[in-house]
Amino acid sequence: MTQTVSPALLDRFASIVGEGHVLRAAADIAPHLVENRGLYHGASPMVLKPGSVAEVSAILKLASETGTAIVPQTGNTGLVGGQTPREGSADILVSLERMTRIRDVDPVGNTMVVDAGCILAEVQKAAEEHGRMFPLSLGSEGSCRIGGNLSTNAGGTAVLAYGNMRQLCLGLEVVLPTGEIWDGLRRLKKDNTGYDLRDLFIGAEGTLGIITGAVLKLFPQPLGHQVAFAGIASVEDALTLFKDASSRCGPALTGFELMPRIGVEFTSRHIPGVRDPLSSPHPWYVLIDISTSDSAETAGRMMTALLEQGYEAGLIKDATVAASEAQQKALWHMRESMSDAQKPEGGSIKHDVSVPVASIPAFMHEAENAIMAALPGARICAFGHMGDGNIHYNISQPVGADKAAFIARWREMNKIVHGLVLQHGGSISAEHGIGQLKRDELASIRPQIEMDLMRRIKRAFDPAGVMNPGKVVAV
Repeated sequence: MTQTVSPALLDRFASIVGEGHVLRAAADIAPHLVENRGLYHGASPMVLKPGSVAEVSAILKLASETGTAIVPQTGNTGLVGGQTPREGSADILVSLERMTRIRDVDPVGNTMVVDAGCILAEVQKAAEEHGRMFPLSLGSEGSCRIGGNLSTNAGGTAVLAYGNMRQLCLGLEVVLPTGEIWDGLRRLKKDNTGYDLRDLFIGAEGTLGIITGAVLKLFPQPLGHQVAFAGIASVEDALTLFKDASSRCGPALTGFELMPRIGVEFTSRHIPGVRDPLSSPHPWYVLIDISTSDSAETAGRMMTALLEQGYEAGLIKDATVAASEAQQKALWHMRESMSDAQKPEGGSIKHDVSVPVASIPAFMHEAENAIMAALPGARICAFGHMGDGNIHYNISQPVGADKAAFIARWREMNKIVHGLVLQHGGSISAEHGIGQLKRDELASIRPQIEMDLMRRIKRAFDPAGVMNPGKVVAV
């Protein structure tokens, strides 16, 4: 594969999109070379911004013919370095930020066809304008883009009710590394005609091709919505409350988030406008979200009954129910800001893991004991989507500790946390992907046959090895 790209070849790539849609100056390229947490800094001689599927096709065809590495990038909000070019490389970045068309909305069939460069919040808005809802919700929804959401199989806060991106997508349009275009923009919920190619590209992190379009599932807008925030004594009580909520609310339970006291303290301290909504502190908190198809009164009655049952059972110590849409958003803002609120506290070693829901209490206790034994004074801020088993097990540095020395222990902390995750039959990546961060670890924990199959798929789709090299699997 080409390690350097000649000026003449760069000009050939630039001519595909037009010089006005090319970044060459180091200062212009710089924001595309670092991922959100600053863990990875790459290099690239050029950023190309195609405006059509045909231009993406021409770029990849030339890349395969010349052995030039290509790194796709949409919103650059990924957290595992999947969208970041390699250090010291000549990887050419292909940004889809110009490809932002809402191609079609079908409120009868509950589908929407979009370009991969559409910002998630704009997709949500377009669905609302047609009386529908696209339920994927992320803290980065104002800047992340659909192509990246699909390439990482993003989850977010509503997986409990609606599933992750794999469940929210019916069809794809993909440009293969050879420049061939696969038009799989099918709107069918039932289509058993051979291998499911769509699912190969979702979650592949741009290693098999570039997603340029998608058919997304839409849902009716809920007519009733209620959010509550409750203080509880333990993770065990949270699990019992979740079981009760699932039984009582069924599909109306659209969110059930677990948060520790330290997370509430961090957000109240560092995020403007956020405050602890309860009058006294509690060891743990849950945010409960209920959405109903008939009325706000039904959602309110359902929430009231659930909270009363929780009080009577001794599971809930205190709670507040949002009295307006603004208060609902404020409670969710606290939860969605929890990761960013750790930044002012110094270094943070993060884990995006999942375990079976019933195993969450045992995992949390075992992980805390192991981390505190290895790193006394560590501040554990473990929170997440309790309803689907996804815990963001984040560790903030001890007060007064040296940040660089703490971050240097990243792999050591990973080994502890991930080891316990695997003991419980969980996953080391719940919704962020593999990228560069977990590539080698993935190879060490998956069965040999599984890794061999992944490599065979990679070689079959990308024989020239030009698509996002160094990510997910090493070939």
